[in-house]
Amino acid sequence: MTARDEQWFTRLFDAHAVAVHRFVARRADRSDVEDLTADVLTVAWRRRADIPAGAELPWLYRTAGFVVANHHRKARPTPLAVVPDDGDPETPQWSDGGDDLRRVMADLSPRDQRILLLSAWDGLSGDDLAAVLEISRGGAAAALSRARTRLQQAWDRVDAAG
Repeated sequence: MTARDEQWFTRLFDAHAVAVHRFVARRADRSDVEDLTADVLTVAWRRRADIPAGAELPWLYRTAGFVVANHHRKARPTPLAVVPDDGDPETPQWSDGGDDLRRVMADLSPRDQRILLLSAWDGLSGDDLAAVLEISRGGAAAALSRARTRLQQAWDRVDAAG
């Protein structure tokens, strides 16, 4: 096993910091992204012995998911006057997809949304998707297949509604 020293961490950072930043940016308020990304990388440094060789990015994504979820749970109440009209701050922003995409995604369970986002936005599949979801590879493939089926059904309902 390679020594988990500063050089190792620098390589990890160089290889994955941008991907972690993008992952967090799709799930958190713009003003929090830098701090949350730094928190993920701080956890990675502290727990570097726990990061499985060859599965660094899935481990970072899973950790980022926990960091973002904890941040949302700890969020201070927001005065009603500053709450945006475009939905729940924990829901990913579907800014490029229009109203149909927002309706379709809102029709899916949070788990299906997460699986589809990990696949489509973060490009995860196979062992990497399984590692982030903390399930077997077969379980991840089945969950992705079911999520895609429910996504198609949701699109069909939107299309039928006109």
